[in-house]
Amino acid sequence: MKRSQLLSLICLLLVSSVCSAIKADTSGVFTNPLLGSGPDPWVIRHDGMYYYMHTTGHHLVIRKTTKMSALSQAKEVVIWTPPAKGPNARDIWAPELHRLNNKWYLYYSAGSSDSIHPQHTFVLENTAADPTTGTWTDKGQVRDTAANCFAIDGTVFTHKGKNYFIWSGHNGKDVVQRLYIARMENPWTLVSPRVEISAPQYPWEQNGINEGPEILRNAKHHVFLVFSACGCWTDNYTLGIMRLKEGADPLQASSWIKSPEPVLKAKPENGAYAPGHNGFFKSPDGKQDWIIYHANSKVAEGCGLQRNPRMQVVQWKADGSPDFGEPVKINTPIKNPSGE
Repeated sequence: MKRSQLLSLICLLLVSSVCSAIKADTSGVFTNPLLGSGPDPWVIRHDGMYYYMHTTGHHLVIRKTTKMSALSQAKEVVIWTPPAKGPNARDIWAPELHRLNNKWYLYYSAGSSDSIHPQHTFVLENTAADPTTGTWTDKGQVRDTAANCFAIDGTVFTHKGKNYFIWSGHNGKDVVQRLYIARMENPWTLVSPRVEISAPQYPWEQNGINEGPEILRNAKHHVFLVFSACGCWTDNYTLGIMRLKEGADPLQASSWIKSPEPVLKAKPENGAYAPGHNGFFKSPDGKQDWIIYHANSKVAEGCGLQRNPRMQVVQWKADGSPDFGEPVKINTPIKNPSGE
């Protein structure tokens, strides 16, 4: 091959490679599921970076990315492994990262190594700018006025300059999972008595389950609480919603109004069984709200690691309430979040 021909071939290959890369970067679509496994997904955006977590059962792992549509390309970083013994040694569930007072706080549910005590919620602290680096310090159990009761799925709700903790737990009398709220003195201490704000009451909340509470705000800063109901072991796991009355005290049970209908439910023909345990995040340009949730792709897969993370854009109704639509069919192209 002549030198000129070789140079031409090299140039052609380079152009082809560049074009392929450009095509891949500008395809503008992704498909669900985002990962093969990812129960209880959680996303937070900070300084242009998305940090993603989900339940593994045995440790805490973070992925970071600038594009949620490319989550599968993000490297997993193990940031914490539980002790061999103690109150937080097993069944590591539902991790959530929160940025409070210029520090990272990671809330998670865990059980005791003695297999007797129920799940409780614990928190870790990290002063590093990037939560995949630095040192995580154990701040212990987030204790409420019924410290020995089952308590999982804790999340932080900041409202009018105050922080509140919302979680799913038992009342000490039965095994019904209710939603509770308490005001926080600091990221690991509750300063007010707990208040029950939701208990199962509708047919779609069967099996006595209200769990996975998450806060969503609209453009006018109205507050909604989206939660999971029915039980992850069933194919009917679903999302319900509550609204905080405008100007009302979050610590008053009457301030929260529950919708009588679920807002996201199973769609078997779309490969979406038991959708639930969601989180929310903004698109890179801040113009869109997105929901991330897990679902099973096949019938009767229950609460295992087959649950996989999916995301789709949130639409807003004329009355200001969110519209999640139905779970998008798996392997169907979805337009990337705006600003990617």
